[in-house]
Amino acid sequence: MTNTSALSAQAGVSSGVATRIRYGVLAAIFLITTLNYADRATLSVTGPAMRTEFGFGAVQMGYMFSAFSWAYVLAQVPGGWLLDRFGPRRVYACSIFAWSLFTLLQAATGWGSAVASGVGAVTTLFVLRFAVGLAESPAFPANAKLVASWFPTVERGTASAIFNSAQYFAAMAFTPLMAAITHWFGWRMVYVSMGAVGIVFALLWVRFMRSPSRHPSVNRAELQHIADGGGLIDMGEAAPDAPVQSRTMKQGRTFFYLKRLLANRMLLGVYIGQFSINVLTYFFLTWFPVYLVQQRHMSILKAGFMASLPALCGFVGGVLGGLLSDSLLRAGWSLTAARKLPIIAGMLLSVSLILCNYVDSEWLVVGLMALAFFGKGVGSLGWAVVADTAPREVVGLAGSIFNMFGNTAGIVTPIVIGYIVDTTGSFNLALVFVGLNALVTVVAYTVVVGKIRRIEFQDAPA
Repeated sequence: MTNTSALSAQAGVSSGVATRIRYGVLAAIFLITTLNYADRATLSVTGPAMRTEFGFGAVQMGYMFSAFSWAYVLAQVPGGWLLDRFGPRRVYACSIFAWSLFTLLQAATGWGSAVASGVGAVTTLFVLRFAVGLAESPAFPANAKLVASWFPTVERGTASAIFNSAQYFAAMAFTPLMAAITHWFGWRMVYVSMGAVGIVFALLWVRFMRSPSRHPSVNRAELQHIADGGGLIDMGEAAPDAPVQSRTMKQGRTFFYLKRLLANRMLLGVYIGQFSINVLTYFFLTWFPVYLVQQRHMSILKAGFMASLPALCGFVGGVLGGLLSDSLLRAGWSLTAARKLPIIAGMLLSVSLILCNYVDSEWLVVGLMALAFFGKGVGSLGWAVVADTAPREVVGLAGSIFNMFGNTAGIVTPIVIGYIVDTTGSFNLALVFVGLNALVTVVAYTVVVGKIRRIEFQDAPA
């Protein structure tokens, strides 16, 4: 269904004041992405209680933490193919249901195991967290695909920044909640409650989500607004009676698009930038509390409170970055300038964390870290760039490659920092490593990316 035919199909719907259904879609994406990140963090919250019960060692915990990232990275391209083949409505619903089920099943860790504190519990957790990583792999590419479909270009930066900021909101809202559940009801109840909530979300998603061209509550005025602004209103949901050849992803074309996407200089620069941005993300998710306790000699309770402040600043920065980018577009700036300025400025702010090596005050250290995470939030517009640039046929696949590059940092960063700390006995070089990656992002967007524009593959095979 083309944009023209999609608009014609909505002719019977009132075309007076435009509806605002796209904001409800964005709210749904934000809530699901918050749940996504909360489910990733379950082990970090319940880990101490589980270590007490099962006697996990630090190395065993490290392997279990890594299981998610390995699976998540490996499944990105297949997840993108599924999105382009079957559309975000069905694939996302299956993804939410599957990762929630695997989260819930982690509550059974140790049950029926002959060795409750040994290999059985470790193996169970590793396998289930690996499965969660596989199931979550389509989530962020689906977010990008939905934003490209539901939002015109001048609103896309804000929409992308809002769903991306859910990672910070999850840290603020769910970490204390899961800690309280663990304290009052035991660690197993964390997995039961989080899994049950996710299953309900999956059922609601498949019931209410549609693309703009097929959503019963969208009127013609809103559909026209989205389409005129560059929204891909019929993406991912071909008409039920459409022949297979007319659907978004045709069989046998995946490798053609994969090679072309990886060979594109602009996208390669975006992928490199996302890897380096996520080095900062995974530093804060993994080693930051350890840094506060080990090098800054804070208590665990105090470190936990202090670690929440950068998350708050990242959330604020993420929303402001999207608003700034879209306001620049509305003011007449080019797409290239409007997207690059917040990214470059934000990443330059993130370099400030290196200054922590030269100060002693606890609050100054946390302040510099909060400034760095605020900058990281401002500069996290990569998903908006993907929605702006990916070929219309393979937005899901392009988003998956982007996410694969970005989350490789989840494997590399903890290991590199671990070796640095083990070798030097200090986090000083680790902070330099993280700060330099912020500069890599600046170089990628200023030197490699060039002009930001949507890619068209004119020579795609039939």
